[in-house]
Amino acid sequence: MSTLFAFPGQGAQQPGMLHQLPDAPEVRACLDVARAQLGDELDILDTPEALQSTRAVQLCLLLAGVASARLLIARRAKVDYVAGLSIGAYAAAVVAEALSLEDALHLVALRGSLMEQAYPQGYGMTAIMGLERPQVEALLAEVNRPAQPVYLANVNASNQLVIAGSETAMQAVAERARTLGAGAAKRLAVSVPSHCALLAEPAAELAQAFAKVSIERPRLRYLSSSSARLILDPEQLREDLAFNMCRLVDWQGTLRNAYERGVRLHLELAPGTVLAGLARRVMKQGRVLSFQGTRLDTLDALLREEGHPH
Repeated sequence: MSTLFAFPGQGAQQPGMLHQLPDAPEVRACLDVARAQLGDELDILDTPEALQSTRAVQLCLLLAGVASARLLIARRAKVDYVAGLSIGAYAAAVVAEALSLEDALHLVALRGSLMEQAYPQGYGMTAIMGLERPQVEALLAEVNRPAQPVYLANVNASNQLVIAGSETAMQAVAERARTLGAGAAKRLAVSVPSHCALLAEPAAELAQAFAKVSIERPRLRYLSSSSARLILDPEQLREDLAFNMCRLVDWQGTLRNAYERGVRLHLELAPGTVLAGLARRVMKQGRVLSFQGTRLDTLDALLREEGHPH
């Protein structure tokens, strides 16, 4: 029986998320690394004002994910697989010891800045609930054009899809989706059109920065949320991380792959509980937990018990 550590993406951020992490040596060590790079900015990184910035959101998600995972591992948690949705992939790579936290902070700050600069306003992401992928793709084909681009960005579940593009295009798709019976079309707290061709240029620029960074073979099994496949080769991992901002996220496929590989305990790292909700649809047998809202001693017992079946 295997355990998956799952790291959330943008939209999971919460004001105060770094200040709400447990006061533990492993958490403090992560924040000390961040302070060495960010200075006093770290103190205000998780304020509501700062979280209006894509760069701040991504840095906070990286730090919260790595700190909460390292805390559990230090408490003898057994983990076999890691996967991260979008920016969560960076936390997954750090926890798998493929990428140093110092390098990840540098790359994530650059990633967020490049994405923001490419689309400072008028773009974003919208979740469509209750329609199947072929229905949403048909709507995208109707609406998408050069002056009003919109693309499929995330497959979170068979009937939970995310689109990315210009505000006007997303609104047009959302209106059509409602007439087809969509349960909801909800604008997400993401200010850039992630996981589509619109971010190909910033991804290529980020790849240049990645070329200067050391990537090791992951010590935990790393599942890519872009390809929904296992990646062990450092050069493939480098490419996966650099370009994940402009590639579709197949989170449903990633969870299915984990389940087929024997994962029966899914833990969503800080912050948030959205991934746990998605995992329950796939992990019909097994346990699904979130770091947020679960006592540490409960997590300790489960992560040891599940990791060492009698």
